[in-house]
Amino acid sequence: MLILESFQAGLSWECVLNKRDAFRKAYDNFDIDAVCAYDEPKIDELIGNRDIIRNRLKIRASICNSRIFKTIAAEFGSFYSYLRLFWDGNTIYDCESTKSLLSDAISKDLKRRGMTFVGSTIIYSYLQAIGIIYSHDKDCYLYKNSTRG
Repeated sequence: MLILESFQAGLSWECVLNKRDAFRKAYDNFDIDAVCAYDEPKIDELIGNRDIIRNRLKIRASICNSRIFKTIAAEFGSFYSYLRLFWDGNTIYDCESTKSLLSDAISKDLKRRGMTFVGSTIIYSYLQAIGIIYSHDKDCYLYKNSTRG
């Protein structure tokens, strides 16, 4: 999810979603060990893949960020445990924001650890995608089917 979110920077989420299957194939089903092992020939292959977003900086960031993600997961037992340093485990209900104090703090720490393309808005979107932040508004059928609606 974090790889896809980072590719969204400056683009619409719809653009990324439309390329999700191509990304999955190009990124070896997002196998973290495979992505961490990518080398220059693989980077060139990704840059030449017309089915994905071919931004060289984002491609390089996706590999570097995967390595850092793996290091964080090893340090804390899982990336979820790392997120728990910043978050109390309760779902956050918010339909109005594109960033928050939580996404600010996580973004700042990930950048300190060397990740790129992980600004607060990208992290906020990631937190939405993994269910930490629940952003369906009251007219959405998913909101109505939630425990909150």
